Amino acid sequence: MKVVDTASGYGVVSRLLHWSCALAVFALFALGWWMVDLGYYDEWYQTAPALHKSVGVLLALVIVIRMVWRLRQAGPEPVLTHGAWNRFLAWAVKLVLYLLLVIISVSGYLITTAAGDDLIVFDLVRIPAVLTGIDNLEDLAGDVHEWVAWMLIGLGALHGAAALKPHFIDRDATLRRMITGGDSGSTR
Repeated sequence: MKVVDTASGYGVVSRLLHWSCALAVFALFALGWWMVDLGYYDEWYQTAPALHKSVGVLLALVIVIRMVWRLRQAGPEPVLTHGAWNRFLAWAVKLVLYLLLVIISVSGYLITTAAGDDLIVFDLVRIPAVLTGIDNLEDLAGDVHEWVAWMLIGLGALHGAAALKPHFIDRDATLRRMITGGDSGSTR
């Protein structure tokens, strides 16, 4: 089992960071979508937002680790059947996904701390408010958070679907490199 990336596949660290981000994004989206309709007397009225915020902070930490890791790893070489346009598009989508992840993390923090309240993570850690006193900051950050969440889900779904075409139609190593870490001998 490779820890670091090689020319033919992603290492276990890159794969773990990738799949944990994907799982967290989709889980947080589902939780966020569900919790906004909770009423004051619902059992999860306080618990769901606290869980959403805490997991969101963990996701933000994983995003930072993932970006640092990505800067230190060359990543696998492009699959030979992918043309320049395909490689550029893959690079651009990854860049936009990283940007959206940063924006959603910052906007989530601003929603919680706009009124000067600390962001409490799993009742263990307090992250202080640093930007307060701005009119409608909570509402503006909430709108950004919602729109970016939808963009993340849409682009993430497109990203996942785009990995299926080379796997099932082209029969190349693109998807295998992110699932198993290797290409099983084919980068055609």
